[in-house]
Amino acid sequence: MIIRKAEINDIEKLREIYNYEINNGTATFDIGEKSYEDRLNWFNEHKDHYPMLVAEENEEVMGFATLSCYRQRAAFNSTVEISVYVDINHRKKGIATALMEAILNIAREDSDIHTVVAVITSENVVSIKLHEKFGFTYCGEIKEVGKKFGRYLGVTNMQLLV
Repeated sequence: MIIRKAEINDIEKLREIYNYEINNGTATFDIGEKSYEDRLNWFNEHKDHYPMLVAEENEEVMGFATLSCYRQRAAFNSTVEISVYVDINHRKKGIATALMEAILNIAREDSDIHTVVAVITSENVVSIKLHEKFGFTYCGEIKEVGKKFGRYLGVTNMQLLV
């Protein structure tokens, strides 16, 4: 497996991975599938300051990780939000761990980044444990903040000072 910077020709696979989670999981609170154009805009937002990595094996993208804008207000410029998604067919193979390690190394090397925030669906225990493994600390839970698949879901907030 190699971890590399995402490229424009990865967009369709990244869209597929994310849309699977929209339709079948609770890792995202998005409820409508993303179009290619939407994912192209999202990709372009990550070209400069916000990195996007993919895990690839045998020329197949198996997952991705991003650092994104946390909030639009200037005081938050040194804070980023982390996201990691792994294709349903490639879970439990260490891909999320490899992506987390690589994207956090980038965050640590960037003098403009001070804090990495994770906003995780509270029932996503696997993701919470992954973040704890990398030193993220629990900052609180907002209960029943989103509704998906006919039920209310909370979010667990975690952070890592880099």
